[in-house]
Amino acid sequence: MATRGVRGATTADANEAVAILERTLELLRVLVEQNGILTEDVASAVFTVTEDLDAEFPALAVRSLPGWEAVPLLCAREIAVPGSLGRGIRALLHWNTEKTQGEIRHAFLRGARELRPAWAVRVPGDDDRLPVRLPARDPR
Repeated sequence: MATRGVRGATTADANEAVAILERTLELLRVLVEQNGILTEDVASAVFTVTEDLDAEFPALAVRSLPGWEAVPLLCAREIAVPGSLGRGIRALLHWNTEKTQGEIRHAFLRGARELRPAWAVRVPGDDDRLPVRLPARDPR
């Protein structure tokens, strides 16, 4: 059985704990449902946030789910590239599965849809608001 990476990303409406936790759970739900992932087959998961999100750890939302308490989870900071997507939450699940890499369904939600249009997924309550951007570098 191979270990495959399952990627996803979304955006939070604000740098608030509730917003980060809700969007993380929504992203995880979509990834699990689209791929038929069973928790016991998840080897580990990494979550990153952009520098403008520091109100909560995304992994806290996942640890509250039944079956996920034994899965190793890690949070990290995304590289702060000037002008890149802001308020971003990214996930990488390491999944033990018989599926081929081509059968894996990745999901980029909300403002993160622009990062990987081929993997874009619309969710209820989604809209076409322009995503928040990290500040550009001072040209001096």
